[in-house]
Amino acid sequence: MKKFTLMLLGLSFLITACGGEKEATTKKTDEAATIKIGGLGPLTGPLAIYGVTATNGSKLAFEEINKNGGILGKQVEFVLFDEKGDSTEAVTAYNRLVDEGVVALVGDITSKPSLAVAEIAAQDNMPMITPTGTQFNITEAGPNVFRVCFTDPYQGVILANLAKNNLKANTVAIMVNNSSDYSDGVAEAFIKEAERLGLKIVAKEGYAEGDKDFRAQLTKVAATNPDVLLVPDYYEQVALITTQAREVGVKSTFIGPDGWDGVAKALDSSAYGAVENSYFTNHYSVEDTNEKVQNFLKAYREKYKDEPSAFSALSYDAAYLMKDAIEKAGSTDKDAIVKAMKESDFAGVTGHLRFDEKNNPVKAVTVLKVVNGNYTFDSVIQPE
Repeated sequence: MKKFTLMLLGLSFLITACGGEKEATTKKTDEAATIKIGGLGPLTGPLAIYGVTATNGSKLAFEEINKNGGILGKQVEFVLFDEKGDSTEAVTAYNRLVDEGVVALVGDITSKPSLAVAEIAAQDNMPMITPTGTQFNITEAGPNVFRVCFTDPYQGVILANLAKNNLKANTVAIMVNNSSDYSDGVAEAFIKEAERLGLKIVAKEGYAEGDKDFRAQLTKVAATNPDVLLVPDYYEQVALITTQAREVGVKSTFIGPDGWDGVAKALDSSAYGAVENSYFTNHYSVEDTNEKVQNFLKAYREKYKDEPSAFSALSYDAAYLMKDAIEKAGSTDKDAIVKAMKESDFAGVTGHLRFDEKNNPVKAVTVLKVVNGNYTFDSVIQPE
């Protein structure tokens, strides 16, 4: 993702990032006239590609919110810290946000730091919403913790139904990252649902974080000739695995979860054939003609001169969800904000959302199909 330059015209919008140094992009208003909302994300390091695109979505939302009068008549100061993708750094950054006087938190971004922060935020009853932390137990940290994205197990169930009902598969194989809670979470739920649906799992091969050569495992997969191969990982690994899979003769249809978003960017255009006609679950489609989606796309492209990812859209929705909750609460009282968030009935870029009893979203899943390096809309699978 491209580095960003934040320019807010006439707005009191504070960003604190990259090691915690504050950068006031506009003249700061009186403290009493502002509402501080915290943000966390990996803005540097190997996960920065996720953190930057995600927090760009939140920043865009808060810029719009300020332009339209702010929250409860006050401008928003979005105080953003870089946690470098590390759980310990994330907890330290969260404590700094508390010292800054934030009334709520939009973040963290990836699952492990999100869980670490959630466990501390629960002790403070800090209203917290992770846009993109999919690990199931994040919201179990406390009743104050919410998420916008669907969970890893939820995606696993949807992907099994996609394989059986949409792709008419009979046999499936799985390549799982044994070092990743994300990958394991999707895979285990997929296996359970696949067995319930009568799908035969003919191979399950594992690898570790940082592995670059998967040919030995994929050769075993190729020997079983599965109809579908599930690759539940992030797109950098997916690009390597799918390319090598074709090299060793795997002819299966590839499927995967939302971590696939961006896989085309990790491939040279000459290698698009490796993922041609693959499917992955995601949170929205740029081909959706919904006015909210198209307005978001236009604003994001104009501001950042880049295409928004699903992380961008989820974080944009998270910011507006927090705004709505604070306005419904009528104050920045933590209990009131949490109560209002639980009662959310929200229509956003990533669809209509309400929360279940565990503060997980009940929402539809968009299925995208990779065609010539583009993510084309395939279908929407509604929750049962």
